[in-house]
Amino acid sequence: MLRFLSIRNFIIVERMALEFQPGFTVLTGETGAGKSILIDALLLVLGERSDTGQIRHGCDLTEVSAEFDLTGLPGLRDWLHQHDLQDEDHSGYMVRRVVEASGRSRHFINGHPATLQQLRTAGEMLVEIHGQHAHQSLLRSSMQRDLLDAFSGGGEQVKAVAAAWHRWQTLQQRRIDREKNVSALLQEREQLSWQVRELSALNFSAGEWHTLQADHHRASHAASLMEAAQMGVECLSEHEVAALARINTVISRLKGVPQDAVIRGVLEMLDSARIQLQEVTHALERYQQQLEIDPQQLQEIEERLQAIHAAARKYHVAPDALSGLLDQAIRRLELLGPEDGGEKLATEEAAAREEYLRLARESGLLRQRAGAMLSQQVTASMQMLAMEGGEFSVSLIPLEQGNAHGLEQIEFQVSTHQGQLLKPLAKVASGGELSRISLAIQVIMSKTGTAPTLIFDEVDTGIGGGVAEIVGGLLRKLGQERQVMCVTHLPQVASAGDWQWRVTKSADTGDQGKVTSHIEKLDAQQRIEEIARMLGGIRITDVTRQHAAEMLQLHDRK
Repeated sequence: MLRFLSIRNFIIVERMALEFQPGFTVLTGETGAGKSILIDALLLVLGERSDTGQIRHGCDLTEVSAEFDLTGLPGLRDWLHQHDLQDEDHSGYMVRRVVEASGRSRHFINGHPATLQQLRTAGEMLVEIHGQHAHQSLLRSSMQRDLLDAFSGGGEQVKAVAAAWHRWQTLQQRRIDREKNVSALLQEREQLSWQVRELSALNFSAGEWHTLQADHHRASHAASLMEAAQMGVECLSEHEVAALARINTVISRLKGVPQDAVIRGVLEMLDSARIQLQEVTHALERYQQQLEIDPQQLQEIEERLQAIHAAARKYHVAPDALSGLLDQAIRRLELLGPEDGGEKLATEEAAAREEYLRLARESGLLRQRAGAMLSQQVTASMQMLAMEGGEFSVSLIPLEQGNAHGLEQIEFQVSTHQGQLLKPLAKVASGGELSRISLAIQVIMSKTGTAPTLIFDEVDTGIGGGVAEIVGGLLRKLGQERQVMCVTHLPQVASAGDWQWRVTKSADTGDQGKVTSHIEKLDAQQRIEEIARMLGGIRITDVTRQHAAEMLQLHDRK
């Protein structure tokens, strides 16, 4: 349950520190004093979207902290352990959120930095908030469906139905698209198959292209290459004035004269040059032997090049890109899949449809059982809420084709008087009746939930008198099972609380007229004064105070 809440610089709250107890706590005060601001601050620290407008005027940031007791919440303790967010003794949950004027928001769980989604996930396990406009949203079909699914405990089943529906619809759309485009697909597959066969038969690779170009260049210039090589050999060794012969002559002449250091150095260089020229001569002679003028080979190379160029022109690519084009065509064929006439896709679609129907029927059975139980409980509550003889019913209207939510539409129906036919809630209930039915549903739903703390924010709008007293009793009874807090303007509800806090506001003339909200826990005498104010307005008499005391004593005796 919620043990402590600290608020700093939030809207009109400058600083507030609140300690909470188990049971039923009511928050009262004049309109605009800031009762619902407490709820907004708690929502902020539980992960709701932040707004820089929530920062008190003239301040740089707002900070909200809350502490919860995790007794009876092993699931949340395990979740904290899995995410390394637990405290030292694994028994508490301290959450803090700071929102800066720049819009930056920082979040901490048990002192560890946390994400906003982690705040929300933990918050859903800790607190359940029923807003003051719940009776208006109750008219929406989607809200009625969500309430019934939450009451049935079939949330996971509903998710499975939605997933199965989307899979079925995806496969169905694929089949329809295929049927529409089957001619184009067949034509594309045929063209790709022919292209793959032709390029595969060409048996071409990028490496071959470079080799062919080199071979063609050598073969087509073989005669001139042989002539150049022969001339080189003659100039170096075979001609009567060949370079090697001239060098040998110089070497012999120098060896015949007296040797000094210069001559010896020149002889070494000449000897090295002679050896290199001999190696060049041998290389040219070997190259000559390799060069053969083979017209047949040249023709074959040219024919191969011509075939490659023709394929490249046909497919509008460079010759060395033909192998990549083949790979691309093969991948596209694999993506199109085998030509099976769509039988496989149709089979998958049928299987997906059957899976959807199976899950949707199971969900429908859960809804039927939960609908009967909810109808019975809300009808019983209506008898206590000044709608004697009225009846509430959850109707499941079949949907022929179904949708992502199942095979039925959920419709809440009601008759507010005995003998009146059941009709849709939106067409029958008045504003006050709708508020009472909504409150009854919220109290019933709260009993099925697991969050230890329940907050009702002015959910008693539109009711009064004896009905308000009954509502107060219902909330007080609920407070025996879980921690309940209620923002209320009704003295009948306020007098039912185990604890009462009063919210007030004041303007500080010394601080540019800033408005500040305050809260105080009331003792027995202060509760009498506050409930008397709620009963009598501006003028409070002794009779009003006596009535307020009697209302408090009435609940204490129960």
